[in-house]
Amino acid sequence: MATTPRRLVIVESPTKATKIAGYLGPGYVVESSRGHVRDLPTSAAEVPAKYKGQSWARTGVNVDDDFAPIYVVSADKKSTIKQLKAELKNADELYLATDGDREGEAIAWHLLQELKPKIPVKRMVFHEITPAAIQEAVKHPRTLDEDLVEAQETRRILDRLYGYEVSPVLWKKVMPRLSAGRVQSVATRLIVDRERDRMAFRAASYWDIEAILDAGASATPRQFPARLVSLDGQRIAQGSSFDSLGHAKSDVAVLDKPATDALSSALATAPFVVTAVEAKPYTRRPAAPFRTTTLQQEAGRKLGFTTDRTMRVAQELYEDGYITYMRTDSVTLSGQAITAARDAITQLYGADYVPERPRIYNSKVKNAQEAHEAIRPSGEHFRTPAQTGLRGDQFKLYELVWQRTVASQMADATGQQMTVRIEATPTQRVALEGVTPQPVRTAQFTASGRTITFQGFLKAYVESSDKPEQAQARLPQLAAEQKLDAAAINPEGHETKPPARFTEPSLVAKLEELDIGRPSTYASIIRTITSRDYVFKRGSALVPTWLAFAVTRLLEEHFSELVDYDFTAALEDHLDEIAKGDADRLAVLQSFYFGNNNADTHEGLHELTNSLGDIDARALSTFHLGDLGSGIDVRVGRYGTYVQDEEEHRANVPEDMAPDELTVEAARELLAHTGGDERELGLDPTTHLAIVVKAGRFGPYVTEVLPDDDDAPAAKKSKVKPRTASLFRTMDPATVTLDDALKLLSLPRVVGGEGEEQVTAQNGRYGPYLKKGSDTRSLPSEESIFTTTMEQAAELFAQPKRRGRQAAAPLRELGEDPNSGKPVVVKDGRFGPYVTDGEYNATLRKADSVEAITLDRAAELLAEKRAKGPAPKKRTTRKATAKKAAAAKKPAAKKPAAKKPAAKKTASTAKPAAKKPAAKKSASTSTN
Repeated sequence: MATTPRRLVIVESPTKATKIAGYLGPGYVVESSRGHVRDLPTSAAEVPAKYKGQSWARTGVNVDDDFAPIYVVSADKKSTIKQLKAELKNADELYLATDGDREGEAIAWHLLQELKPKIPVKRMVFHEITPAAIQEAVKHPRTLDEDLVEAQETRRILDRLYGYEVSPVLWKKVMPRLSAGRVQSVATRLIVDRERDRMAFRAASYWDIEAILDAGASATPRQFPARLVSLDGQRIAQGSSFDSLGHAKSDVAVLDKPATDALSSALATAPFVVTAVEAKPYTRRPAAPFRTTTLQQEAGRKLGFTTDRTMRVAQELYEDGYITYMRTDSVTLSGQAITAARDAITQLYGADYVPERPRIYNSKVKNAQEAHEAIRPSGEHFRTPAQTGLRGDQFKLYELVWQRTVASQMADATGQQMTVRIEATPTQRVALEGVTPQPVRTAQFTASGRTITFQGFLKAYVESSDKPEQAQARLPQLAAEQKLDAAAINPEGHETKPPARFTEPSLVAKLEELDIGRPSTYASIIRTITSRDYVFKRGSALVPTWLAFAVTRLLEEHFSELVDYDFTAALEDHLDEIAKGDADRLAVLQSFYFGNNNADTHEGLHELTNSLGDIDARALSTFHLGDLGSGIDVRVGRYGTYVQDEEEHRANVPEDMAPDELTVEAARELLAHTGGDERELGLDPTTHLAIVVKAGRFGPYVTEVLPDDDDAPAAKKSKVKPRTASLFRTMDPATVTLDDALKLLSLPRVVGGEGEEQVTAQNGRYGPYLKKGSDTRSLPSEESIFTTTMEQAAELFAQPKRRGRQAAAPLRELGEDPNSGKPVVVKDGRFGPYVTDGEYNATLRKADSVEAITLDRAAELLAEKRAKGPAPKKRTTRKATAKKAAAAKKPAAKKPAAKKPAAKKTASTAKPAAKKPAAKKSASTSTN
């Protein structure tokens, strides 16, 4: 009797493994790689011993040997590899079932390189996790797609070289611990460029008139609005009539308030007549099904999700079998999906809403990968949102996907679009100086309206937009020459607005429009630029920091090509060509790093980073405010951003102040509020030294000014430190007095006692407290530092010491978390206010406030914290310390045994030329 072969299936996530195992049944063992198993070394400690000392080893890429990378198994993945190898020993076949995109293909390749299987290997690909899809994938495996692997590995090497070569320049010239990235730097530049446009913008004021017209008692509706568009044939200025500097186009008339007031009075009794009625059919087609970027944009606009939150929830829905694969450029639906959508439409909305022929959508995305379907509900029959049993974020996102998919196969919405032109003749002639050369004879108005006669797909779904259509009023049936009465004439003033800042949805749309990056990377890009303090969020808007301005300026001036939009898009094209087998990875890497010999092309990263010359770091981080005569600069310093005037008075810039808000007037107000960099309070009556109040990195403080002694040795000077003390929270730098400062400088205060029993009152990092020997007790307030008596101190020390901080009452209660169902509250913590559901805590961001934060925003912060998982715990016990000390005494005996096997076991090099054969050799055992 033949035995059933034992098949080992490897996927990326444990959730996916559990789901698929239930569909495959006996004979299959499904394990998870838990994401990537190998990567380039992230620290010097991870570089294998045999490569240490090599100049290129820090990057993990040997640029002089065909860009051969060093791949190492990270410490947290060694146990995973060990487990997979153990399972492989008992397997007869290996199925690599990672995702079918470039990243998934690369994970499969790394698994092959590390596991080195000696059994048949099959590549199993599916785009939804349903029993039918999994069984189909098992029946029709394929071989490893080496072109996808090449493209992903090239991207990884490009990003590593960019980050490791450019970031150190930022550390030296701007600030330590900054990062540069091939796509993140360009995304940051987009946000900075938009802020520059806002800073250069000059608002323009203009007025127009809205007339409320009456069509008579028989009309429905009886009254409707119309807007003034021209006077005697000359157009009236609207918002689009002005440029960014507030200059109007030459062919428009700009009305001011006196002009509109005079005109309104003249029109109040003027006869209004319809001069033309234009009616035409209106048809609106449904939007295509979701792909990655449109899902990110729509979830941001409709649900308020960040891109990161959208992709995280979509991943959960995919792994749990509710939707198809969520990283796709395709808008194509399979025949099975189209049938499921049309069946759902018939059942829920009726046959009238089903078009005669199925809708077929073609992707307009450049270099779209059509291997996947669009994002849709999984399975042969679409479950309605109510049938899924989902809740919270998962329910909201599934509902969005379901609505969009079903709507994409519904009939068009139809109706009628109507435009009415109306003319008014003032009974009293009005002259508008500077607007028309003679008194106004006629004023022209227009009114537009739309009537939907058949809702079609609008019954299920309405697509949103970053620039929503202006609401259109319903119009009555009107005819040419029909007379109308003016029910009201309303002059209205307007002011042009600067270009809107990017939101996450609009930034994603712009990156895609410019062909920069890949949809699957946008969430991590936005997460990176916000975590690096290049950008902060104000509501949904992405606001750049002055740090982003400094970094972008450096990159533009010294690495202009690397942040050029066209160059970055072209590099993305090259990666797509590699994925299709139409380009050589080595040629792309050579061109990017070493440049081309042709003088008309770019220099290359190596040349750029090695021929920088002198960079004036101070000038790079200094931005002049206003005109040259203002004398005020804003500077990005090591400890934050500040403004400085000609007398070198300084004031810190609030972290939540947007660059376009930091005007000369705002800077002067900051300087006036802080009294400049410092304010002298007087002389210490004992030491006769000047006492000043200053603004410091950790807040305002007082200090004494030591006299300069040019004859004193430098070593002695460095040892003499002035007394300093932070201001109490209740103190204002603008009003603090010399007496206040002397009291602060006198701390710690001796309350009483002698020797080990001496009690002192002090102000510490966690607030005011008493200290006796090594024992401490908290004080109720900062003021009590100066008022607590020895008797009161004795009472406090007589009480048992309270361990940890005492639970404080919540600042606000927000309701139940839609994801966990637990009550969410806002509390005040050691590092500021935070939200908590009792299990996870999330600190409020710069743009959040205790008063304004909503339950949805709190849920978003907690979801982000939950996704990161618990922070790793550091074990520092005396026993471990003793072991380390003992080990340090005998380095010779332990060093060889520990290092050599580790280097061989965790590292492997892969040259471009050698990589392909290696992959082929592993894949050649595949059977179909």
